Order: sequence, then structure tokens, then C-alpha cells
Amino acid sequence: MAATRLIATLVLSFLLLSSSDATHRKKIRSRRPCKQMVFYFHDILYNGKNGKNATSAIVGAPAGANRTTLAGQNHFGNLVVFDDPITLDNNLHSIPVGRAQGFYLYDRKDFFTAWLGFSFVFNSTRHKGSITFAGPDPLNKTRDISVIGGTGDFFMARGIATLMTNAVEGEAYFRLQVDIKLLECW
Repeated sequence: MAATRLIATLVLSFLLLSSSDATHRKKIRSRRPCKQMVFYFHDILYNGKNGKNATSAIVGAPAGANRTTLAGQNHFGNLVVFDDPITLDNNLHSIPVGRAQGFYLYDRKDFFTAWLGFSFVFNSTRHKGSITFAGPDPLNKTRDISVIGGTGDFFMARGIATLMTNAVEGEAYFRLQVDIKLLECW
């Protein structure tokens, strides 16, 4: 009798937990963003001549490499730190609404790819605080990285950011369009 009751309790618990888990997964898949935003950030890599305008610099490079030129072999081994302006449009000369601050490192010899870790730090009347991002950047046409947190208006934010390269000029300038979809807003 006790064994039958124990088995019935275990089966019922399992059914409740599995249906609860399936319901939770369904809710996550069907969630709509609580906030969506689009920004552009402009990266001007220091090349030895543009120190006044540069917003990023190579701070780590393979042995024997020059820190004013990206390494060969898909830039493997380069570590770049940046403090780039963020704008609401794709014009570098627009009034910035904040800064993109962080780093990217080129992490594969056989394929052009990077890993990103950075924050958008806002200083406008529209937004206060920061959004933090991290993840691989395979440099495809569009790619997603994780929104892993935030402060101020974006306290504990979670979501996804879709990156799209909007412009490239040589190896000294690129512009990314960042389409942010926050799935958790506090």
C-alpha cells in the first residue's frame, strides 16, 4: 500500500514537473520583446596616423606583430579595445547618445571571426544606464549576440542583439547596426 502510494506520488510529481517545464519553454519561445531599439556604433581603429580620431586600438597582437596594423591570417591573435560613439542613425557626425566600450578579439586562424564583450553606456536624456553584451561574432551578414545585463533604465536586462555590418572603409573604420530586442525588462 505504501509502495503504491509512493509510486503514484512520484508519477504525479513527474507529470506536473514535465508539463510545467513544457509550458515554461513555450512561454519563452512565444515572448515578444518588452523593448526594441536600434543604434549604430562607429569604430575607428588606430593605424599609427589617426591618433586624434581613433576610437579603438590594438592592445594585444601575435609575437612580432605591429600594433598599428591588423595581423595576417584573419587577424588571429589581435585584441582590440574600443570606446566608440553610439548614434541613432548611421552618420558618424550625429550627436552621440552614448559610447560602446569593450573589446573584441580575433579568435580563429582558419576563418574570419571575433569574440565580443562590450557595453553600451548611455548619456542622453532618452536613456540612462548601460546594456552589456557578450558573444561570438562570426562576421556573417547578420549575427546575434546575447544581452547579458544592464544598469539604470536597463537594470537586469536580458535579450538578443542582432549585429549587421553597415559600412567598412579599409581596415580603419567600420560601422555596426545593432538591433536590440530585450526579452526581460524590469
